[in-house]
Amino acid sequence: MTAIEPSVGGAYGRVDPPDDVALREQFLTFEIAGETYGVALSSVDEIIGFQRMTVVPDAAGAVVGVINLRGTVVPVVDVRRRFGMEAREVDERTCIIVVHVRDESIGLLVDTVSEVVDAPAAAIEKAPRSAADPSATSMIRGLVRVEDDVKILLDVERLLFDDVDGEAPGEHEEKRA
Repeated sequence: MTAIEPSVGGAYGRVDPPDDVALREQFLTFEIAGETYGVALSSVDEIIGFQRMTVVPDAAGAVVGVINLRGTVVPVVDVRRRFGMEAREVDERTCIIVVHVRDESIGLLVDTVSEVVDAPAAAIEKAPRSAADPSATSMIRGLVRVEDDVKILLDVERLLFDDVDGEAPGEHEEKRA
């Protein structure tokens, strides 16, 4: 973002932000089964406590239901189920992170929200290829070290729209036609 500041004589001129500001990214971190993950803060609309969901019959994959968020129906994806883990009993720390992707609001059901991490873009490392399951790394954007911890940064679009085997939902139907 470029700031406008008055210059000598009252005229306004463009002032670019310092390089260290322009080369930083912010992530909202959350926990799933004791591991810390993060999503780009720019994709997050809001964080809400767990609320009653309406179960949708035959919902795709990890979609556990829908919520009414101020008059808008928002599907909710259980990130644990998306990762192939067992569902966890909801407690007072369970949250729904509402993200906006592909012109759609979608809730991410997580164990707990941790913090906002501000990291230099250069500190984001590429995720290592998993020898055991190469498709598992498709939703990982990268890794970032914060003090003594490593946070796994997720690509929200891939997390929500890529099939477990890396094929986008609906792709196999198109191939059959």
